[in-house]
Order: sequence, then structure tokens, then C-alpha cells
Amino acid sequence: MAKEFGDGLDKAVQKAFTRPAPKSAGPQMRYMVKQLGGTKAVAELLGMSQRQVERYVAGKAKKPRADLAARLEREVTKRWQPQIRAKAREKAATTGGIVIDVHARMGYTAPIGSTDQDRIRHLTIALPPRHAARILDAQAQGADEDRLRELTAEALKETYFQDNGSRAGSLEEVRITDVVHLDFEL
Repeated sequence: MAKEFGDGLDKAVQKAFTRPAPKSAGPQMRYMVKQLGGTKAVAELLGMSQRQVERYVAGKAKKPRADLAARLEREVTKRWQPQIRAKAREKAATTGGIVIDVHARMGYTAPIGSTDQDRIRHLTIALPPRHAARILDAQAQGADEDRLRELTAEALKETYFQDNGSRAGSLEEVRITDVVHLDFEL
């Protein structure tokens, strides 16, 4: 299962970075060694030998296998510029909110007699800071993809379907499935 919501939030935060993360294996490995405090910790995290980590750090090994390169890039990006990342999340959660651009099948549960058929919708909605805070806090606490999808659906229910309480008050639940496109902007 793709991690559309978690990855989308990560990409939105990464747009706030002031410097690009290292791209080649040597600088990435040196950064990870500095972050984790030694080659042994990096080797354990990446599932490789400590000696191989040392080769990358020394510049003797240069081109990792595709799976290792992907893991290394993911771990570096996850740790890159933590203060900038924190400021971007804080701003979204307190003043800025999140803009979501989603193209997906959406449906809802409502009282009998209403048309609650799922259908493809393309929405670009500014979610207020209180929703941004809930979604970003859940992600920071390790929420899984289903929980992030659920929180995003609740935010869309309140902001879009119920227009912040001015309509569709009896709407019970919104579902997001079959995501074609998803993008977050902080």
C-alpha cells in the first residue's frame, strides 16, 4: 500500500528546507554517522556491515545498490534540517494551516434519503491550523496511513462538506479512497 498521506506531508515539510540534502552516498553516509554518533549505529539502521559504512565514509565505495541508496536517502531526508522542519510544522499548526490538493473517490455517510454515493472529486482546500495541527501531530507520533487518511477526511468533512458548520450538519463520516493525486502545501 502506498503511503500517500504520510509521504505527501513529508514532501510539504521538505519544501521549507533552506539547503538541499546531500545526494551522493559518501556525503549522505558521513551525515548519518554524525547524526547517529558512529558507523555501527548507521550500519544497524541500514542493515549493512560497519566496514561497508566506513568504506563509504572514506570515499572508497561510491555507488550503493538501488535498495540501499533508497534507504539511505530516506533516512537522511528524515533527519535533514530538524529546526527548519519544526518551524514549518509549527507555522502550519498555529497560523498557516495546510492546503490540500486531492483527486480521489470521496463518499460520506449521511441520513437515509440523501445522495451519499461515492464519486471522484478534485478538491483544493485550505485546511485551518487546528486541522493542520491534528494531522501533523498524529504523523509526528507515528500514526499509520489509515489514521492520517481518516484525519484528513474529518478535516475535509468539516471544512468542505459542512462548510465550517453552515450546512450538512447531519453528515456522519467522509471516506477518501482511490487516491489519484494528493499534494499538501504548508
